[in-house]
Amino acid sequence: MSRNDASHDGETAGESTADKEANDAPEVGDPPGDPASSDGLVSRRNFLEGIGIASLLGIGSSAASDDSLFQMGGLKPVDDTIGNYPYREWEDLYRDEWDWDSVSRSTHSVNCTGSCSWNVYVKNGQVWREEQSGDYPRFDESLPDPNPRGCQKGACYTDYVNADERIKHPLKRVGERGEGKWKRISWDEALTEIAEHVVDEVQSGRYDAISGFTPIPAMSPVSFASGSRLVNLLGGVSHSFYDWYSDLPPGQPITWGTQTDNAESADWYNSDYIIAWGSNINVTRIPDAKYFLESGYNGTKRVGIFTDYSQTAIHTDEWLSPDSGSDTALALGMAQTIVDEELYDEAHLKEQTDMPLLVRQDTGKFLRASEVPSVNSSADRPEWMMLMLDSYGSLREAPGALGERDGQKDYSKSIELDFDPQLDAETTVRTEDGNVEVRTVWAELKDELATWDPETVHDVTEVGKETYQRIAREFAEADKAKIIHGKGVNDWYHNDLGNRALQLLVTLTGNLGEQGTGLDHYVGQEKIWTFHGWKTLSFPTGKVRGVPTTLWTYYHAGILDNTDPDTAAKIRESIDKGWMPVYPEERDDGSRPDPTTMFVWRGNYFNQAKGNVAVEEQLWPKLDLVVDINFRMDSTALYSDIVLPTASHYEKHDLSMTDMHTYVHPFTPAVEPLGESKTDWQIFRELAAKIQEVATDRGVEPIQDRKFDREIDLQSIYDDFVRDWETGEEGALAADRAACEYILEHSEETNPADSDEQITFADTVEQPQRLLEAGGHWTSDIEDGEAYAPWKDFVQDKNPWPTATGRQQYYIDHDWFLELGEQLPTHKEGPENTGGDYPMEYNTPHGRWSIHSTWRDNEKLLRLQRGEPVLYLHPEDAAERGIEDGDTVEVFNDLAEVTLQAKIYPSSQRGTARMYFAWERFQFEDDTNFNSLVPMYMKPTQLVQYPEDSGEHLHFFPNYWGPTGVNSDVRVDVRKAGGDD
Repeated sequence: MSRNDASHDGETAGESTADKEANDAPEVGDPPGDPASSDGLVSRRNFLEGIGIASLLGIGSSAASDDSLFQMGGLKPVDDTIGNYPYREWEDLYRDEWDWDSVSRSTHSVNCTGSCSWNVYVKNGQVWREEQSGDYPRFDESLPDPNPRGCQKGACYTDYVNADERIKHPLKRVGERGEGKWKRISWDEALTEIAEHVVDEVQSGRYDAISGFTPIPAMSPVSFASGSRLVNLLGGVSHSFYDWYSDLPPGQPITWGTQTDNAESADWYNSDYIIAWGSNINVTRIPDAKYFLESGYNGTKRVGIFTDYSQTAIHTDEWLSPDSGSDTALALGMAQTIVDEELYDEAHLKEQTDMPLLVRQDTGKFLRASEVPSVNSSADRPEWMMLMLDSYGSLREAPGALGERDGQKDYSKSIELDFDPQLDAETTVRTEDGNVEVRTVWAELKDELATWDPETVHDVTEVGKETYQRIAREFAEADKAKIIHGKGVNDWYHNDLGNRALQLLVTLTGNLGEQGTGLDHYVGQEKIWTFHGWKTLSFPTGKVRGVPTTLWTYYHAGILDNTDPDTAAKIRESIDKGWMPVYPEERDDGSRPDPTTMFVWRGNYFNQAKGNVAVEEQLWPKLDLVVDINFRMDSTALYSDIVLPTASHYEKHDLSMTDMHTYVHPFTPAVEPLGESKTDWQIFRELAAKIQEVATDRGVEPIQDRKFDREIDLQSIYDDFVRDWETGEEGALAADRAACEYILEHSEETNPADSDEQITFADTVEQPQRLLEAGGHWTSDIEDGEAYAPWKDFVQDKNPWPTATGRQQYYIDHDWFLELGEQLPTHKEGPENTGGDYPMEYNTPHGRWSIHSTWRDNEKLLRLQRGEPVLYLHPEDAAERGIEDGDTVEVFNDLAEVTLQAKIYPSSQRGTARMYFAWERFQFEDDTNFNSLVPMYMKPTQLVQYPEDSGEHLHFFPNYWGPTGVNSDVRVDVRKAGGDD
């Protein structure tokens, strides 16, 4: 029996030829094990009712034999439950509860880096339960078993599959946005209305006013690619997400020239010393926390650095609690201790970093070979060849610098030294401009660190002077040390400075490029293992209009006109110089249209938006059409114009990966999609077909793209959507499963060019598969018997780091960095009075009971908390305001006031109001949300291009480099509901 409203004979309403093509795709078999027969089933409810009646009647084995209920021939008391006894048919009631029609392998997305494989048990067309699969293959017996992986969210995903809040039919808004008034429409009506609007926009040249927002491809790359592929074919705009969520650590591209690269979590066990710095592992990394916890049994010392006594801090050997926002000062104080006591790795600093490079004292710029007549450089770009002093005092070019490389990444060069550079030096050099005093970066860094003496660090952080210095020594003296870096550091305005300061600790101590070392930043999920297959599936034209979502929102929500003049000027300069793009593009007459159309799928943009008030009041009215593809009515769906029902995670084919481990495993459809819902791939494929139909009926001719050398042909857009652009095969990608196979076939990680091995989709269904290779966007190989650890390409193989200097680069001589005094890592206080002049800081950390907003409305998980939004307050802050635990309070600033329940939280520092984030707007009584209190602002240093003319080191690329959306540095106050201001 179907789990949908009714069974259908013949063609389903709205089903097209393309639907049938996709449905004819081969089905994935069940995981190992035969499904049980479903004949003669007894319902779970009837079974439990029988047990309950017997219990209420007081029937036990001693009293049951005379009871008429037990004269039915089935229920008989048994005194010896272990020995042999006659067949008892009533036991089948229990046995049948654990028989299944089928068992399928699936997982959960979207914005979760756990990537845990689950078995999904189905009976009578219903998902009855899910269970961790527990069959990840072990690659190193000395490490803890990777099995099982999962958390309490995945264990109750079934609630969403069959939930009342499932969107089962296409819906059209009939009231105001957010009012919740809808009209059920057919698929044909929905797709026709959207298609006609899209054709109008493209015909009028406003294709770059069409936006698509979806996060994190690694969690479900086919679903990500579905809308991205259509938006790309339309000439529309694809939005970044990693920077928008303030998950991107900008210090990593600044210093290491690389999009975040991390060790898989199993490598934690290889460390001798781990600092969990702002990363609440036991809350946000539940499937991986075992490696952190079990490392203690392996002799690893674990230190926690958190403002509150968090759920991870209680499991560490020591806990440091710096004042909120002062982590950078603490890291610099630790670095000063390491340098002052000469605990640094000198060889690593000389070869792997920019510390020996010379800096001009007149301009603050690196001394370059092109400026010194006595240096005869053979490099193509001597202006980007930096200079060192060797042990004899002679000027030497730094090998591997950008001037001799072919682009950002060039492994034909080497940074290996054939001379011994001076680390701490200053001298005078004759340049084309005359004599110039120069000093090494190391000398400059020592001066900066000298300002972070123990007294200053204690004053800023309130951490004990002897305590942090001892931790610094222990970290430096450990054989293998690691920092696990989290959102607690990354949410601040000066997060780039914080990143660079923490990175400095692993660099000074040489803790990079081998197992058990490094700085692992697990906030969000920036990368996907199967990169090439995903990229070409998502963006088949190879011509992508990518935009930094933070800047796009800032610009179109009118915030730019209300920010401080210096920041506004730098934002405009960055846009005018082409360092950061904004779409729609400026037209020839100097005008710039507003965005008109937004597709959102796999994400909750409206709910998660910083500057939430401006987004609602300024940006949203500009959008003529907002389409949300969703399986539940979240806040973005509630504020959309058309909502299309998508399949749940247990109703589709897709893939799942994460940088927390090196496996790939699948989604497979355990049950048919509920109601009229379709998979993301089906939805966007069907929309492409409808656009092609409308364009053909109108006779719309191909349109020349203003920016790229291509035509936008709406009359072939469906054909282009389902065509395999790599092989040219028509219709090859009509089905979701075919898209999965495409990704695996066209990715080095699953189909290495130099090997006969290949991972197929069927392989992943049989068992999670460890990836075969690491593609070029990773910085180490995947090695047999070893947990993945990054940076070996540079540290061990001596390839140039993808920075301007070819080394870990702590000195940035860009004009804006010099102007702002941030050429080296330093500590700065954040912006003052963001949100107004109020006494408390407002933080919105990740919580235990949801993955962003998904599961925020789940009944089971709400019962594990207080069932509604909660504000965590220190007891003394609450007492000062006459607030008791459980009171209804208002947290407020100049932007908004939000009503919710107070929870007394003794583990907090004083002066902090903490709300775990991502509560939906409809869960607040006053139509606000956790982001209503958060203004939106950007840091100018995250808008630069470096080098300014070519950008090989820092250039906008979605989720690699762009301005982060800042969540902290917000001021608020709290009062009892109904109280005075």
